[in-house]
Amino acid sequence: GTSGLIELARRLKSDGPKKNNYVFIAFSGEEKGLLGSNYFCKNPTIDLSKVNYMINLDMIGRLKHDDKALIISGSGTSPRWKSLMDSIIVDSIRIKQTESGVGPSDHTSFYLQNIPVLHFFSGTHSDYHKPSDDADHINYEGEMDILKMILNVIRMTSNDGKLAFTKTKDDQNENAPK
Repeated sequence: GTSGLIELARRLKSDGPKKNNYVFIAFSGEEKGLLGSNYFCKNPTIDLSKVNYMINLDMIGRLKHDDKALIISGSGTSPRWKSLMDSIIVDSIRIKQTESGVGPSDHTSFYLQNIPVLHFFSGTHSDYHKPSDDADHINYEGEMDILKMILNVIRMTSNDGKLAFTKTKDDQNENAPK
């Protein structure tokens, strides 16, 4: 996710839409209760009312080679997401969408501030949250395909102005930070 974040920033700087500002943040403490993102949302260094949406890159480097399934959560947090998600296709990636803006990752902290979110997640694996999750396990082509998808989302919303927020049925409220 971190290398994807850096590559996404590089691409947006070189050939991305220029009408909006982009903030790139890497949070820590997700596994211990969304500590970093929760702290940021409660003590923001920018005006959160001006944040259009939040895109969360979570385990995007581990797209499975044999089953290219990508989970995108938060598709119900803005009316714009549904049509946009239906129009974005990259290679043979199979997308599973969930509408809820609440889940066990950093997008939840932003959703709870009424900010539309999208959470890109390639799923768990045998090295999940273990020291054995190392660079030799990364699916670099799959990660680039996911980044292309995210760049398309950003490009397709660059002229939309402020996206409307929609509260969703929050299936995983127990994971929300307090």
